[in-house]
Amino acid sequence: MYNPSKPYKEQILNLISETWDTPFITVEKGIYPIFKETFDYKKVDHTDGIGTKGDYHWQKKTLKNATLDAMAMNLNDLALVRAVPYKLQNHITIPEDDRGYILDVVGVLSEECKKMNIAITGGETSIHENIPTIDISITVSGFIKNLKSNMCKAGDVLIGIKSSGLHSNGFTKVREVFGDEFRDEFTHPTKIYLDEVLDVCDRYRVNGMMHITGGAFTKLKDISKDVDINIYKNDNLLPQDIFYEIYNKGVTDKDMYKTFNCGIGFILSVPRNEKDKIISDVTDAYEIGSVSAGNGTILIESSFSRSIVKY
Repeated sequence: MYNPSKPYKEQILNLISETWDTPFITVEKGIYPIFKETFDYKKVDHTDGIGTKGDYHWQKKTLKNATLDAMAMNLNDLALVRAVPYKLQNHITIPEDDRGYILDVVGVLSEECKKMNIAITGGETSIHENIPTIDISITVSGFIKNLKSNMCKAGDVLIGIKSSGLHSNGFTKVREVFGDEFRDEFTHPTKIYLDEVLDVCDRYRVNGMMHITGGAFTKLKDISKDVDINIYKNDNLLPQDIFYEIYNKGVTDKDMYKTFNCGIGFILSVPRNEKDKIISDVTDAYEIGSVSAGNGTILIESSFSRSIVKY
């Protein structure tokens, strides 16, 4: 039975207050934490959740991985504008008023935020008894010391960074394909690329970047207005087995590459003379393509067949 007084409020406040020891913000404890930033840079906000993947997380009660998914979907996108995250708010939706589940999610969120100097400044819990799943939506604020454009340039080399599997995109298609079947891969957490990407951007020239999530490789059109993107198969960065299983259930090459990351979670577009240094410094990074003068066409050599996918 839902208790609208939320008797666990003080426990939540204690958990989030553990994240307030950061160099970027000062926070005063209260019903609504009052904060003041300690820097004067441009700022950006980003909001995202775990979407349909939440169905599987709730079924298996993999709440830690669900929380990591929610963080990853925000932090990886903030990397595209080279933003350093410094504060966060969350909205947890679950179908039953269970104090343990709620505190588990907030506890994981608090631990991860402490590692990254992100202050949790508030949040909300909603009990939706008519929706049999969980959603964790997060808004993260970041600051940008040196704002730069994010566009691929003709002559660039494309570097792909390995995904951890399905990440948090394409799960509507996953449910359509698998029905009631379950695979362990459905609840593996999304890889977080932020720290490595920011480090690379600090030390090398990076012209364009893309987080391969919803829309998958079609998102490269956002950073390739006056160039063409050519992605070729790299035997060191092939899709994980779960993607071949999905493909073999009848999903076309074109739908695979516009729905799933197919083994590549993040892409960097860099000058050729920076390529080798970046690949040697980033875990599971490989050359996967090139950028040439053009009009925004995306060509992908499919890892599932001999087809060339075009967007």
